[in-house]
Amino acid sequence: MRSVLAYTAARLLLFAVAFGVVYLLGARAFLALALAFLISGMVSYVLLSSQRDAMSAAVAGGLARMRGVGARLEAGAAKEDAAQGDRGAAPADAPDAPDGAPAPEGGPAAAATAPSAPAAAEDGAHPRS
Repeated sequence: MRSVLAYTAARLLLFAVAFGVVYLLGARAFLALALAFLISGMVSYVLLSSQRDAMSAAVAGGLARMRGVGARLEAGAAKEDAAQGDRGAAPADAPDAPDGAPAPEGGPAAAATAPSAPAAAEDGAHPRS
């Protein structure tokens, strides 16, 4: 992280210096910004190559660590699944209904008390189209 901040600060400093020089030479507004951007980019390409390499190594290392966390999580989940299978525990996503269809929200009691669609239509409620 330190190398990323150092590289960014150096790029901003080069941009500020280039903008100051271009401004003193008479360029104003958008032209000064564009020229300063181009000049600082070319100068940083040459002068900051070692810092850029250090920053890219730090970023690549951080990404590798993040990928390692995902692999460790997957390994832990597989180990937990294997442990549940050894105990004979039912999986958490097992269906509640005997025919394999998931039970309606609220459980079986809610399904028994919920009005059917034709009963709702008989009560005067019209479905929206």
